[in-house]
Amino acid sequence: MNRFANTLIAEGSWPRERLDVDYNARATVGDRFPDEMRAYRETSDEVRGDWLRFGDIVYDDESQQTLDIFGPRPDTAPRPVFLFVHGGYWRALSKYDSAMMAGMLAKAGIMTAVVDYRLAPTVSLSQIVREVRTALAFLWRNADRYGIDRDRIHIGGSSAGGHLTGMLLAGGWHQDFGVPENLVKSALPMSGLFELAPLAASFPQEWLSLDEQQIDSLSPIRHLPRRGCPVLVAWAEKEAPGFKRQSAAFAEAWKDLGHPVQTLEVPERNHFDILMELRNEETALSQALLTMVGG
Repeated sequence: MNRFANTLIAEGSWPRERLDVDYNARATVGDRFPDEMRAYRETSDEVRGDWLRFGDIVYDDESQQTLDIFGPRPDTAPRPVFLFVHGGYWRALSKYDSAMMAGMLAKAGIMTAVVDYRLAPTVSLSQIVREVRTALAFLWRNADRYGIDRDRIHIGGSSAGGHLTGMLLAGGWHQDFGVPENLVKSALPMSGLFELAPLAASFPQEWLSLDEQQIDSLSPIRHLPRRGCPVLVAWAEKEAPGFKRQSAAFAEAWKDLGHPVQTLEVPERNHFDILMELRNEETALSQALLTMVGG
């Protein structure tokens, strides 16, 4: 166990009332929360007409979950892809709320894939992780069919999607899914959660029902890979404290292994509207993503 994980694990013994505040992202925006969620759907809808190329692709026979692929019109050259995993504390949202960056990336010649997964408490977090890994493996295996360069797959996610991004970066699962360890070329976890002990000691446990084995196996910071791609860890200035601590700890743990990492605190943004930065190619967050994918 690395020391950064141990620091976050220790939070699990903090008073419940503090953890409930520190991990309550919704409370940071108050009565604006419905507007934030509406903006997710509206900005995602805006790009569907111009940039959706392949919709409702079943990537997992077991769950029948689907993904959508956006991008420029097909040509003879395969293109890089950014796989985005939505948040919602593992119990809300969908791919239909998750494509706000697709237009910006398409104009730069980059494909975007947005993925659905079943939600808690209908399924366990272990099952959610399996589905998202299956989606990534599906993209790698079927890249040619969708005009994707399988050697230029990049990933990202926000909040719970940041946790799932961390689980895609983790080591030890690739052989079971028949994919190479280095299939991810860069990653952008935003406002993520990388150690589950504090979550199991606070209100998300109500729908996660995590046991000790799950806390261990599903905490990305405990399973960092031997080989690490470039990672940009981002969070909002007006973030809930727990998300800031977890993001900073994950970045330090990645750096401690000698893996390339950058951090970015996005000014004037909150836990939810940080994603709106990815609609505009001129923002620092978009520029950093474009550099990783293009570089």
